[in-house]
Amino acid sequence: MLNLKHVALTLVMIPLTYTGSAQAAPPAAVVNKVMTQPLADYPGKEMLMITVDYPPGAVDPVHRHNAHSFVYVQEGTIVMQIKGGKAVTLGPGQSFYEGPNDIHTVGRNASQTEPAKFVVLLLKDQNVPFFIPAH
Repeated sequence: MLNLKHVALTLVMIPLTYTGSAQAAPPAAVVNKVMTQPLADYPGKEMLMITVDYPPGAVDPVHRHNAHSFVYVQEGTIVMQIKGGKAVTLGPGQSFYEGPNDIHTVGRNASQTEPAKFVVLLLKDQNVPFFIPAH
């Protein structure tokens, strides 16, 4: 016969441990629009300039821009990679290019302790989002 008091006591004595670790999501990039300019010589196209501030440890999700994207690092160190390419680490004064068909697989601050900042110039279709999540 099963003794319910014994089963209850046994269950209470089994240590409840959690072996996984609850990790906070990495900090998000802070994007600020600097300017947008329609390009009269290229109907339906515009230039968008943004600044991106990466707090320490910031990581972008996989995405695309559907634009010509020119990155110029102002401060700190960042890691960039497009699908099929090699990851590159960039510091102040260095640049990176993404084409309209590229999928941006890695975009992150190389440092867990120092911020990074860069400027992005995008040549894109007018009135469409410049950041599109990709899978």
